Amino acid sequence: MLGLAMTVSDFTERELIERIRERLPAPPEWMIVGIGDDAAVIEPERNRLEVLSVDALIEGVHFDRAFTPPDAIGHRALAVNLSDLAAMGATPRLALLSLAVPETLAAGDFDAMVGGVAALAARFGLYVAGGNLTRSPGPLMLDVTVAGTVKRRRALLRSGARPGDELYVSGTIGAAAAGLQMLQYVARDFRPASPTTGAFATDAELKLRATYGDGDSCVRRYLYPEPRLRLGTLLGRNRAATACMDLSDGLADAVRQMAEASGVGAAIDADTLPIDPEARRWFASQGADPVHEALTGGDDYELLFAVRPRTPARLAAVLRSAGVATTRIGSCTADRAIRLLHVDGDRPWPRGYSHFR
Repeated sequence: MLGLAMTVSDFTERELIERIRERLPAPPEWMIVGIGDDAAVIEPERNRLEVLSVDALIEGVHFDRAFTPPDAIGHRALAVNLSDLAAMGATPRLALLSLAVPETLAAGDFDAMVGGVAALAARFGLYVAGGNLTRSPGPLMLDVTVAGTVKRRRALLRSGARPGDELYVSGTIGAAAAGLQMLQYVARDFRPASPTTGAFATDAELKLRATYGDGDSCVRRYLYPEPRLRLGTLLGRNRAATACMDLSDGLADAVRQMAEASGVGAAIDADTLPIDPEARRWFASQGADPVHEALTGGDDYELLFAVRPRTPARLAAVLRSAGVATTRIGSCTADRAIRLLHVDGDRPWPRGYSHFR
C-alpha cells in the first residue's frame, strides 16, 4: 500500500499518467487513439452536432484543500463541465483532463482526485481521451474540457425565451452555498496540517452538529454537485424548453443572463423559490436573509429553463421521466426589468456571483 509520505515528485510523468489510465475504463470503439499519443483521435457521431465546454478549478479560488476531500475535487472538476452540457441539452461523450500539480501533493491524494473524475465519468458513460500533466510551482489546478453531442435544432440556448414564457428551476437552491459556509465556519477552528489525516472531518462534524445540527446534506451538495444531464437532454429532445442555463454562479445571475440574452425581463415570486430547508435554517441561524443568500450563492448546478405556457404536455412528459423535482418560480415579461415579487412589496433583484467586479 502506498504510504502517505510519498508525493507526486516520487514518480515520473509517465508513471503518473499510467496511474490515471489505470483508473479509467477501456476506451470505446469510436475512440481510435486515446491516452498515450500526442493527441486523441475520435470518430464523429453521425448526424449530430458537437457541444464543447471547458472550465478550470484552481486551489484557493474554487476549492480549499483544507476541507475538500481529494475525490470531491476531481468530482467537482468534471461535474461543473457536465452541468454545462446539461444546460445545452447535450449527451456527454468525452473529456480532456489537464492537471497542474504541486510537487508536495500526496500520491494518495492524486489517486483519489483522479478517482473522483473517473467515478463520475463512468456514471455518465463519458471517456477521458487524454489531456496534460505538468508541475505547478503554486496551487493545484484542474482544467477539464468536455465534448457532447446533440441533434440539430435540439440544442438549448439562453436566448430563446419570450415574454409570457414560464420560468422553472430544478431541485433546490442555496444548499451548496450553505454547505460552503458551514465548511468555512468549521475550518476557522479546525485546519489540520494535511487534509488527508481525517482529523478535520471528525472535528468539523462534531462542531457543526453541536452548533447547528445536521448539515450533512448541504455539505454534500457543495462537495459533490449533481449535474442534471437527464433533465437537460430530455428538455432538448422533447423541445419542452425555449431557453436553459445552469446555476453555476447562482439563480440571480442565471435569470439576469437569460433575460439579457433573450431580450426579456422577468418577474420572480420570492415565496415560490425552492430554497433547501437545511440551507434556510443555516442562513437564518447566521442572521442572513435566506432568500438573498439562496439567490446569490453559487455552486447549485441546477437548471433554470423557460417553457411556453401553451406546451404543458411536453413539459409533463419530461418531468415524468427526468426523476427530479422542478418548481415554477415566475415568468418572462416584455418589460426588460427583473423584479423579485414579495408579499411585503417588490425587492431589488440581487447580483449573482462574479469572478471579476
